[in-house]
Amino acid sequence: MEKPKIFIANPVPEDVEEFLKGSCECVKWDFRYPKTLEGILENIRDVDGVIQVGMKIDDRILDSAPRLKVVSNISVGYNNYDLDAMKRRGIIGTNTPGVLDNTVSDLILGLILNSARRIPELNRFTKSGSWVKADNSDLFGKDIHGSSLGIIGMGRIGEKVARRAKLGFGMDVSYYNRGRKLEVEEELGIVYRPMEEILKISDFVLLMTPLTPETTHLVGEKELKLMKASAFLINASRGQVVDEKALIKALEEGWIAGAGLDVYEKEPIDADNPLLRLQNAVTVPHIGSATTKTRDEMAWAAAKALVDELYGKNSGMRVPELS
Repeated sequence: MEKPKIFIANPVPEDVEEFLKGSCECVKWDFRYPKTLEGILENIRDVDGVIQVGMKIDDRILDSAPRLKVVSNISVGYNNYDLDAMKRRGIIGTNTPGVLDNTVSDLILGLILNSARRIPELNRFTKSGSWVKADNSDLFGKDIHGSSLGIIGMGRIGEKVARRAKLGFGMDVSYYNRGRKLEVEEELGIVYRPMEEILKISDFVLLMTPLTPETTHLVGEKELKLMKASAFLINASRGQVVDEKALIKALEEGWIAGAGLDVYEKEPIDADNPLLRLQNAVTVPHIGSATTKTRDEMAWAAAKALVDELYGKNSGMRVPELS
């Protein structure tokens, strides 16, 4: 059997690349140079599969790839897939669910801790030489233990965050989801509440929904004004779930106490975005899964899913809407 041909559009670990070369004829981008649309279209015109991160898979790409059968995302997200365009052509899309759940959950707790205890701000304060007096009551933060956490979107990562928050910090955890998770409620002692109630009562509101037309700007001015003035918004899902202009206004005018953000409406974030100058916004560069171990595991999962699908095996990592 002739080996399928694939395009490696993003860097992968050396051992992952060797695995792919063992099963496929491989072409890859010269990563010394930024990718261009013209270069991508040239590379995909005669391939059966693509392994990549974030590239929009739409008619423009697919029209140039008549042999394409499988696209494998090195990510859990798949909002870069034009599902309708892929369905029309019978193209399989895969992602890497489950691999990064614990790592992202750790990062979320870090955002909560850093936001509530003002750690980035106080790090800058100390290093600047501003710590010159014993009375620092103006630098006080908020306790995490015993406070309330409301999770909007209780998927696999939401469950792991709930476990850490409940068992590790004794937080009062409630959640909103399209479907209730009765076993999780019973096991962890967490409570299902309507989204509006979660916004009103929670000390920390965590957004963990996928990005869909229904969740785009799920949280805007109305929702932010429902939150307590002492509350924090934590977003580790997708930036477009929040109306960023409304969030900036809420932080500037004190509708809420602060925010911990790993995602933004535009990425990379613009250097002049007001979020970057606000002391009450903790901002990190979409690093939820960014540990060496987890990124390597994600690359392996994406590579194995790609090879399995090209050889007619169901990897179990197909995007649900395309299965």
